[in-house]
Amino acid sequence: MQECISKTLPTGVYVVTAKAGDRINGMTAAWASQVSFKPPLIAVSIAEQRFTYGLIKESGRFCINAMAEDGLELSKHFGFKSGRSVDKFQGIDYTLTTSGLPVLSKAFAYMECNVVNSFETGDHTLFIGSVSECVVTREDATPLIFVWDDFFGKKK
Repeated sequence: MQECISKTLPTGVYVVTAKAGDRINGMTAAWASQVSFKPPLIAVSIAEQRFTYGLIKESGRFCINAMAEDGLELSKHFGFKSGRSVDKFQGIDYTLTTSGLPVLSKAFAYMECNVVNSFETGDHTLFIGSVSECVVTREDATPLIFVWDDFFGKKK
């Protein structure tokens, strides 16, 4: 079912980063969207078992890193390991937003958000964030589109 939905409802690929205390983490997400113009609000859907979920709940902030086509392997890196047991940022080139959230150097844009609401939605929580900073770092980039087979391979 999910493979069918992914093929018929294309979305970009993002790495959602968060920081709480001295802990940082990032995770790959395809479920992110703008939900309001005034004020500018972004929604991201994250499963409760993800390490990043806890950091967002604790800090009330997250950063959406928009990935370009040349970021597929980096997106996979942030998607298949848990930040509880692995430092996903070791050896990865990144900077920090003005308030200290990680921004991947391969991201073509990022949006720093402050959580204004959250909703349980099935097996995920939808975090709604008010955009406090939005920067496009590579105007010529082509966004990476989520394709099921790129991340999970073809079903046999």
